[in-house]
Amino acid sequence: MPRAVHVLAFGIFAMVTSEFVVAGLMPQMAEGLGVTVPQIGYLITVFALSMALGGPLLSIALLRLPPKTALMALFPLFLAGNVLAATASGYPAMVVARIITGVVSQAFFGVAISLGSQLTRPEIRGRAVAVILNGLMLGTLLGLPLATLTGERYGWRAAFWAISALTVAAALCTALGVRRTDRPEGSGTFRSELTAFRAPRIWLTLLTSTMVIGATFSAFSYLNPILTRVTGFSSGTVPLLLLAYGAATVIGNTVVGRLADRHTLPILLIGLSLNAVFLAGFALLARFEAGAVLCMLGIGLVGVTMNPALVTRVQRTGNARPLVNTVHSSFITLGVVLGSALGGLGLDRFGLRAPLWLGAGLAVTGLLTLVPDLLRHTEKPGATVPGSSSANSEHPAPAPLHAGQTP
Repeated sequence: MPRAVHVLAFGIFAMVTSEFVVAGLMPQMAEGLGVTVPQIGYLITVFALSMALGGPLLSIALLRLPPKTALMALFPLFLAGNVLAATASGYPAMVVARIITGVVSQAFFGVAISLGSQLTRPEIRGRAVAVILNGLMLGTLLGLPLATLTGERYGWRAAFWAISALTVAAALCTALGVRRTDRPEGSGTFRSELTAFRAPRIWLTLLTSTMVIGATFSAFSYLNPILTRVTGFSSGTVPLLLLAYGAATVIGNTVVGRLADRHTLPILLIGLSLNAVFLAGFALLARFEAGAVLCMLGIGLVGVTMNPALVTRVQRTGNARPLVNTVHSSFITLGVVLGSALGGLGLDRFGLRAPLWLGAGLAVTGLLTLVPDLLRHTEKPGATVPGSSSANSEHPAPAPLHAGQTP
């Protein structure tokens, strides 16, 4: 695996740590900015909506730039957003900071995944995506607790300064560790990038991603109250359980990444089926500690860890260019918003187990979005399963970087 792929994961790690930091420092930020805790919670929503809506627009503005140049243009913007957050004198400034960092991080995801695909051979691109997305998993596993610890010990502003320093380090690593590549052939104009979205199949593929992530986040968003109020764990035990959940996501992401290239659709079929089982099982066994923990870890193994397979499927249906990857990331973010919002509504009306049942329903809906691809396979006797390494070759990803190209 090229060293540059690991460097791209470092950049993703910095972006995700900034995204999640607010969740760990809500009381301190509320006191420091003179607002309520729910108002601080809205900053998470603002970040997610900025990612979903603004990220593709920024990607369009960067279309004519080579991928590395685009990344190096995004780092200063992301740094400016975090510095603004660290120095914010009031709530409006913090909202602006979250909008800037949200838009930039989504565009960064799209360009980084596209560049990672361009730097690797076609047969290992799923593994490359998994390595890059390990930055996301590690941001949840390590970035959030470390940023929270920094904020609790030195003040919430220190957490944003630490993320600013992390951003500078990631920018330097990218400048030194990622070689320069040309734009993929056929990219560079808005019209050419839009061609991938003309086929109805791409939208169904994007919808699958929304359902996969929505199913998982309907449960993940409310793990703390479910584990404490239903299962009966102490509040001090929950961070350890969430750490175990994060470890499960890293393991699952690695396994899926190794299988995503050759078995894309079967992985999604099995993953969504297991996730539906684990979510429903969690709802049924939530009062039993062993059953609740087992199902929670199962969700960690087969939930967001489907991302490498989702990315591979979208790239084969459309292409591996930045706009397609950024729009795909927006649909994933939409899944986060959908799952957490519907889960909250269900919780308010039907109780703490409702988000788990809702998640199981979203997973089943995700399975239904796979049916057209399965039917296409059955209509062609002897055909390769859609999403496998030899299927969907009508939209090949960009050619890998050849040896000898200068950085």
